[in-house]
Amino acid sequence: MRASQSRQKSYHDKRRKDIEFQEGDHVFLRVTSTTGVGRALKSKKLTSRFIGPYQILERIGK
Repeated sequence: MRASQSRQKSYHDKRRKDIEFQEGDHVFLRVTSTTGVGRALKSKKLTSRFIGPYQILERIGK
């Protein structure tokens, strides 16, 4: 079980990369059911997966 978990983790980690954005960058936001944005976009036939672009105004956190 642990061998298969570690194998799956290594496959996932190969494709994933950490992205950091700077102030002034333009980004698209992913629409998911947990963000609540999807409910606002239901008037369309096909809902968007991403909304934006939005400009990053300031950094919060690290």
